[in-house]
Amino acid sequence: MAKNIIVGATGASGIPILIQCLKIIQENPEYKSHLIMSDSAKITLKHETDYSLEEVYSYADCVLDQNDIGAGPASGSFKTAGMLIVPCSMKTIAGIHSGYADNLILRAADVTIKEQRTLVLAARETPLSSIHLRNMYELSQIPGVRIIPPMMTFYNLPQNIDEMMYHIAAKLLEPFGIEAKEYRRWTGLE
Repeated sequence: MAKNIIVGATGASGIPILIQCLKIIQENPEYKSHLIMSDSAKITLKHETDYSLEEVYSYADCVLDQNDIGAGPASGSFKTAGMLIVPCSMKTIAGIHSGYADNLILRAADVTIKEQRTLVLAARETPLSSIHLRNMYELSQIPGVRIIPPMMTFYNLPQNIDEMMYHIAAKLLEPFGIEAKEYRRWTGLE
């Protein structure tokens, strides 16, 4: 039986990383993605990529509406390996932090925390305010919550932006046990 991963996307910048994450999950048949895109994420998609909404949906195993609070991920009895939110806006971070579950993304994150499952937040904002930092710090103290901002890395000698995106997508999925094929790990200085 496939392991379910809830994948949320909000309106912060970084939709190309979402697409790369969905592609990597799709390459791993033991996992099944359940995509929830906010209305703001759909707007950001148009500004950051040439992909249509239907193309993005084609990389997910299941697509859920952000307003469907009766969907499976709204309940702890819906078995998942956890949830990834990429990109994750500071508005969403604040909602998760305060337990304000007014849509399926926030409710699924709330359920993920209460069930002590893995919750990975690809937090997107710069510069970070004291409020952002406080919210992320307090969330990071909850078992299973990981804050993984999509930061550029250079030790893997990326040749282009696509390789940088692939690397961060691999890091975002690693907490779920997914090993991306082209992920280049640090092996130490030689």
